[in-house]
Amino acid sequence: MEPAAATMLSRPRVLPILLAVFALLAAAVTVSARGGAERAPTLVFILAGQSNMGGRGGATVGNRWDGVVPPECAPSPRTLRLSPSLRWEEAREPLHAGVDAGNVVGVGPGMPFAHALLRSPACPRGAVVGLVPCAQGGTPIANWSRGTEMYERMVTRARVAGAGTGRIAALLWFQGEADTLRREDALAYAGRMEAFVRDVRRDLALPNLLVIQVGIATAQWQGNKQGKWLDLVRKQQRAVRVANLKYVDAMGLPLANDITHLTTQAQVRLGKMLADAYIATL
Repeated sequence: MEPAAATMLSRPRVLPILLAVFALLAAAVTVSARGGAERAPTLVFILAGQSNMGGRGGATVGNRWDGVVPPECAPSPRTLRLSPSLRWEEAREPLHAGVDAGNVVGVGPGMPFAHALLRSPACPRGAVVGLVPCAQGGTPIANWSRGTEMYERMVTRARVAGAGTGRIAALLWFQGEADTLRREDALAYAGRMEAFVRDVRRDLALPNLLVIQVGIATAQWQGNKQGKWLDLVRKQQRAVRVANLKYVDAMGLPLANDITHLTTQAQVRLGKMLADAYIATL
């Protein structure tokens, strides 16, 4: 896990006129497929959290990504991503390239999630999945509170993504490793997560937005020491009490040799677990 990011300074709320411009941009932007047809997502998913959501599969050795793309992560005309410049484009690994700033990114759970969903008989016929990568490595949940840079970036990207023909179907959240470093942060996790979900739903005007939370499997490193409050954060994650929140557990999935990040194959498995959790709500 990257060193804990410094707490982001709060910034003024994004001006309504700016959001309106983003919305018009999103409504107008589509992706040209082969033969000149235009595509836009019908189901939109926000991907947020820290490095295991951003994806470090194949990217934990030698400060580079190994370039290995499993079949479950291959590009597809029915899977798009919202780029850093707020345009829909065909999604491909690394999904968080240009978003998870300052970090070497690799395979995450987003692409295998989309593949598993689109293969499911429960998926609406002809659906096009739009993935909105927002994760940032090393960030504690306090850096995702309303008014912070991470939160405002995520909400802005989500508003753009939902302004066209697509419906925001769920927020996929994988975060908490940074909160294992201090006992006070671990103890505060459930309350902060509940406030985060309430704020996101209010700011996106989606009071029943589905949130799928991943139970963390590892603690973040600080210097040569690993956070010792992993079990407490996991307990707090299970204690979150908000409606329409689902939980999947990453504990037991294979870890890379840094004992922190999920391997590529672990991310493939997690993507399917997230898809199964979403499909169960249909």
